[in-house]
Amino acid sequence: MMNIMLGTYRRYAPKVAQILLVSVTWFCSTGGFSSSDCPKLSSYFGTKTRYEEVNPFLLANPLLVTRKQDLLPTTCTPLQIVSVIRHGTRYPTKKQISKLKKMYGLIEQSESTTELVTELKKWNMWYEDWMDGQLVKKGEQDMKNLAYRLASLFPSLFTADKLHNSKMTFITSSKHRCVDSTKSFIKGLAHNYLGLPELSDTELNDTQLYREPVVNDTLMRFFDHCEKFMVQVEDNDTAMYEVDKFKKGPEMQRVIHKIATLLSVPEEELNGDLIQVAFFTCSFELAINNVVNSPWCSLFDEEDAQVLEYLNDLKQYWKRGYGFDINSRSSCHLFQHIFQHLETAVHESKRSQQISSPVVMQFGHAETLLPLLALMGLFKDEKPLRADNFATQNEHKFRSGRIVPYASNLVFVLYHCDLVESPREEYQVQMLLNENLLAFPHSHQSVCLFDDLKKEYSHLLNCRTKEECELVKVTTEEL
Repeated sequence: MMNIMLGTYRRYAPKVAQILLVSVTWFCSTGGFSSSDCPKLSSYFGTKTRYEEVNPFLLANPLLVTRKQDLLPTTCTPLQIVSVIRHGTRYPTKKQISKLKKMYGLIEQSESTTELVTELKKWNMWYEDWMDGQLVKKGEQDMKNLAYRLASLFPSLFTADKLHNSKMTFITSSKHRCVDSTKSFIKGLAHNYLGLPELSDTELNDTQLYREPVVNDTLMRFFDHCEKFMVQVEDNDTAMYEVDKFKKGPEMQRVIHKIATLLSVPEEELNGDLIQVAFFTCSFELAINNVVNSPWCSLFDEEDAQVLEYLNDLKQYWKRGYGFDINSRSSCHLFQHIFQHLETAVHESKRSQQISSPVVMQFGHAETLLPLLALMGLFKDEKPLRADNFATQNEHKFRSGRIVPYASNLVFVLYHCDLVESPREEYQVQMLLNENLLAFPHSHQSVCLFDDLKKEYSHLLNCRTKEECELVKVTTEEL
């Protein structure tokens, strides 16, 4: 019976996805003010970007597993997978909804009778405060599909036996969108991939089919537990100097002037935050409801989108990335936790023991992934992102929409390799970001010996998070 259910799902899911793609294409070609605006804008939404923008083939088949480069050969056996996964598509936060209501109120007061303003006034302001960043149905599906694809890529690790015998570890941030993402991932693995009977959350807990997800904010929200980060960056207005400067700079002022003219609203009533929330509303409509012809998208062209993407990337760079050392250093504990799992698996394998945790899935936020990637030296630009170098940063590497869209994932895969030409055995590691092989920054290769990786990052393995995050207390005597 289970095989029949699984076979039916695998047989028809791709066909349904293809039908959906045809529908999307049809809407883009027939609806709205500018049929080409949606595809042009959709890759510039920064952290509000759909996962499908990184892997466009998923629009045609959300269960398709594809490899631009091959994984390690059959002489290598995957022993363990350790992942950090961002939650799926979510509603806007309460703060964003508040800004949207203010922006929408300005439009309602406009006396313009243009088609665009008329359509915006007709638009239903359906976002409500209770939504406040919660996971949406599309976000649940993001996680179920990701589980199916990762399991298909590493079938020897994602087995029913490992799930039943609590060999899979699930860790999550305390935020509802992360807890719900974790549960959706497990359902996608259990029901859609393994073909187990579909059960409610209560029934799953009662049957103890898997180890209950563990909430661990020390790992998944390490930034909240780092005093130095909180004082020097999170609660420090001057830390966002470059962001605030760009909002008042010529590029943003041009966009503000353009939008004020289009909407016939006083320019002094608009600011960078309101313009950005209008742009993000275009992204929310696309990501949440697959609305490809929203009037909010018609406010912007690709040149505007590039400016607004840079504004978002500036914020992520200075608050979560390379802007301040403490941003990345605060993630030391998470980095060490990942390596501890890999180290344990290597030791167990050398002793011919079963791997105690072959699957480790950790669910957090964009704010979890970006500092970790920066800690490892990934996506680092030669020159810092600043308010005054937008014109020369059109090819910048630190592009959050490509790195941490909704459902983004960083995967470490540990392999045991039997070398044909040598009696030696090797343990090798590959990284995948958003299911694509990621080169290690020190070697520019997509595979690395585990021992070499340990040497390369030995300075991080010795990093003491408590000392990194501790503020130096200055006494009155020292002053």
